[in-house]
Amino acid sequence: MFNRILLVVVFVPLAIVLIALAVANREAASFTLDPFNPGNPALTVHMPLFVMLFIALVLGLFIGSAATWLRQGRYRKLARQRGLEAQSVRDQSPRAPAGPALPKPGA
Repeated sequence: MFNRILLVVVFVPLAIVLIALAVANREAASFTLDPFNPGNPALTVHMPLFVMLFIALVLGLFIGSAATWLRQGRYRKLARQRGLEAQSVRDQSPRAPAGPALPKPGA
């Protein structure tokens, strides 16, 4: 149910805005990597503006995801260590004998 609400409230309007952006910005724009010689054809790319915007969006998502993943590394390491500790405690604890079940309190 939550996924359906998220789809309708967030992704549908976002898709409409992105489609409108793509339709409005179809003309070619220049992207230059050399700020001192903007006419250098080796470092200049001509493509539609919406393609550049989508590339920037995807690049930002990847960089943000990588930064988050790296930042949370210590928590993943701590969770692994605690999981191993819990597993070793489970392995060392004696097993309950397979005898008759204990009566319930108050029965």
